Amino acid sequence: MEVLIREATPEDAQLIAHLTRACWHDKVAAGSSGHHEALERVTLDLQQGGGFVLLINEEPAGSVRWLPMEADRDTWEMLRMGVLPAFRGTGLSQHLLEAVIHHAQTTGIAELRLGVRVDQPRLLDLYAAYHFEMAPELEYSHANPDEPAPHVMRRFLKRM
Repeated sequence: MEVLIREATPEDAQLIAHLTRACWHDKVAAGSSGHHEALERVTLDLQQGGGFVLLINEEPAGSVRWLPMEADRDTWEMLRMGVLPAFRGTGLSQHLLEAVIHHAQTTGIAELRLGVRVDQPRLLDLYAAYHFEMAPELEYSHANPDEPAPHVMRRFLKRM
């Protein structure tokens, strides 16, 4: 299996919107806004932040995005990480996570944050293994107001 992570371009917005909806299907609670991911939202996210596309044997299999915080451009929030059902169970989401961490470090970003849905507590251990810590004092700025507030985790990065 050939695994490739490539940086997303604006031309990938439709692909990423599709991947997000497909990754969320039967995996994330029906109320999640990820089920309604729109081209316009992804395009704006890519313009303001960035993203990666995961390819398995040249086939799109997942994606992740990040956005800088409005109040602190040296902090990124990760969002919408997912892997298609056919490719789950082999740790591929870790490749996406590692790609964002590495990119943030080489870009000089001071901190990464992410939100973990309360109905997906098993993800807390995954992120903790990558040195993310619970940050109950923080709010996730991309939280769906119609859903319970997610757990916020953060990781401080060393500047290179």
